[in-house]
Amino acid sequence: MVAIIDWLLGALPWSVRRRVAVGHVRLLAQVLQFGMVGVAGFLVNTAALYTVRAAVGLYAGGAIAYLIAVTTTWWLNRVWTFRGLGTAGRMHHQWVRFVVANLPGLVLNLGTYFTLITVSPLCAAIPVIAVAAGAIAGMSANFLLARAVVFR
Repeated sequence: MVAIIDWLLGALPWSVRRRVAVGHVRLLAQVLQFGMVGVAGFLVNTAALYTVRAAVGLYAGGAIAYLIAVTTTWWLNRVWTFRGLGTAGRMHHQWVRFVVANLPGLVLNLGTYFTLITVSPLCAAIPVIAVAAGAIAGMSANFLLARAVVFR
């Protein structure tokens, strides 16, 4: 991702390029990678929800799906977005830090999801809409806390 951003920066005039610090390129790469991992998490969340909702309902299904998705996104962020950062210690400790750091995002994510499936018949009928809204609501908090607390 950094190579792609560097290539794109190469197309900019020198007056713009000289103002871009290496740290900015890495941060932008992390944001883009985190967003791509978030899309994967959204797909996993949606697939898990649609798999379990008939058996456990939309509320428990949303919580189960979120747990599966947060585990998936932790792994992908560990091996790609923040590769080599914050990897000292045991993996399950890092997973716990990731889950705890994502609690504000969880509140935003599931709060949005639960609110929408409760008040919107459209979202109750097509829960992927509520899943997407929840993912968007929690993403910024998740990135900032993952970068500051888990993968530093």
